[in-house]
Amino acid sequence: MKLGTALTLGRVSNLPTVWTDTLAGAVLAGARELGAEFALALVAFTLFYTGGMFLNDAFDAPWDARERPERPIPSGAVGAREVFLWGFGLLAAGVLVLALFGREAAMAGMALAGAVTFYDWNHKANPLSPVIMGLCRVLIYIGAALCYSTFLPRELWLGGAALLCYLTGLTYIAKQETLARVENLWPLAFLAVPVLYGAWLIAPAPLVAPFWVLFCGWMAVALWLLRRRQRGDIPRAVVSLIAGISLLDALLIAASGLPGLALAALAGFGVTLFFQRYIAGT
Repeated sequence: MKLGTALTLGRVSNLPTVWTDTLAGAVLAGARELGAEFALALVAFTLFYTGGMFLNDAFDAPWDARERPERPIPSGAVGAREVFLWGFGLLAAGVLVLALFGREAAMAGMALAGAVTFYDWNHKANPLSPVIMGLCRVLIYIGAALCYSTFLPRELWLGGAALLCYLTGLTYIAKQETLARVENLWPLAFLAVPVLYGAWLIAPAPLVAPFWVLFCGWMAVALWLLRRRQRGDIPRAVVSLIAGISLLDALLIAASGLPGLALAALAGFGVTLFFQRYIAGT
């Protein structure tokens, strides 16, 4: 498999959002010093994400043959069997890396691998697939947290709930990106949850305010693209919202009293936007 094909299959432009998810999960679990353990966790969740993206194309190959013939498998750049092997192999490798942190982290890794596989296999016909995608991201929070502590505090669960709602709304939009319009808008109400939660966090932690404003402003830009609905606006809204995952991570990290790490998550947002210019994020 050529490197360019692998990068396209892996949608690696979105990887910085996985890294900031990992950072947020560790911070929300109480981690304050990030060293070799954090680097190892980054490797694990990079493997999970890349393997999941490979499997997404492998399972979607018949659909892509009709709707997106330029994708690597229908275009003949790589065979579906090879992509399946790489996908499952990367997920297994992710579980093995997390196992180095102990049984609880390994179990979270197995749960994540199962959720990713189920989503990729079932997402086209399953109306609840946006929720499953959200759970995959929440499991990154949980898995990263378990790399540091077996105790999962309230802040982690509340932050995970906000992330779940954000991904549910985002994924619903992504499921319709080949359409000329978004047919139903009610699932977008899920996007209001992280906005409200962020506003609630400002009172005890005023440092959150600038991160909240940036998050809300960026989401407003994406929703404006949905409302305008010109050619290409829905895919642009989708990749914008994907990049916004790092903004939500930054907001939650800031609420934990770590502005330096919040700025690192903010950098992940910028890097995602930069990479999306060269490698498709959806």
